[in-house]
Amino acid sequence: MKPLVLEKEQAGHWLKGLCNNFDIFAPLPTDKGYSDWQKWDGGDLFDVAKGVPKSSIKTFFFPQPEVLFQFNARASAPDAFRLREPKCQDKPRILFGVRPCDARSVVLNSMPYEEDPYFQKRIQETFIVGFLCREGCSTCFCKWTGGSPTGTEGMDVAAIDLGQVLYVEILSDKGKRLVGNGFFRSPTKDEETEAKDFVEKAKGQALDQDVASILRSKGLMHLYDAPFWNSVSEPCINCGTCTFLCPTCYCFDIQDETLRGKGRRIRYWDSCMFPLFTQHASGHNPRGDKLKRVRNRFMHKLKYFPDRFGPISCVGCGRCVRDCPVNIDIRQVLRSLLEI
Repeated sequence: MKPLVLEKEQAGHWLKGLCNNFDIFAPLPTDKGYSDWQKWDGGDLFDVAKGVPKSSIKTFFFPQPEVLFQFNARASAPDAFRLREPKCQDKPRILFGVRPCDARSVVLNSMPYEEDPYFQKRIQETFIVGFLCREGCSTCFCKWTGGSPTGTEGMDVAAIDLGQVLYVEILSDKGKRLVGNGFFRSPTKDEETEAKDFVEKAKGQALDQDVASILRSKGLMHLYDAPFWNSVSEPCINCGTCTFLCPTCYCFDIQDETLRGKGRRIRYWDSCMFPLFTQHASGHNPRGDKLKRVRNRFMHKLKYFPDRFGPISCVGCGRCVRDCPVNIDIRQVLRSLLEI
């Protein structure tokens, strides 16, 4: 479709018109001094802050926890312990104000979860309205991981903030469903020129090397036995902050829970940084040492995943850099691997 323009003063009316059919979530200010994903209640419209919100959008695709099945836990019941799928009453949802790195994480997570029916169903029920980045934060490094501040991977609608208007591009059939009303108009020549100049400027700042290709070309054991892993892992306290904030960390555990005769099987987030994550029933733990856990996390993102799927399993959002309590920086690990 041809690009469209939405006047900012009309954006709130447009979203309110969608509220009957969609739940709308956006990065809204919190009382803790940062923005995070919250349901929009139809109030005053907001400006999307630069950078990424506190949490990633993976919580919309990997709920914490996710109920896979329910069952009657009373042994005397005729249907005791027979699994049944839970009834889902949720409306489709719109994620408004998604940055390119977060949108791209959905594409990357779709690779290992290609045949996961729960994940794929949530993709179909989620409409992503992305905002291209005019200004990044000091912790952003999407260009190093194959992304771009103007990337549109994973988006259904892409918007560029031109000040008084949003320059909008429809990228999917799902996106067409969101703009079928009278709030949009065709762009003027000046608006088209400004939008194109903005995108071309970002392309001119792209890296001249394919980092994922370089890492794929390096020997696995050469990186595995690198001398710097001890110094990288030494300050780590295995808190799991990096994995829970990361949009492309998707490790999970599955457990059955029962309470007052009702049971459910849930899938919930886990972390490869926790000692119990690889604990065997025998007591053996192949990654019992902290060094092995730290190395495995970085090797998965920067070597194992690229070898299997192609791209790096990192979108350069910088959340782990920003919030690590001991200042471990994945950018430095990446540089060290490239220098080997």
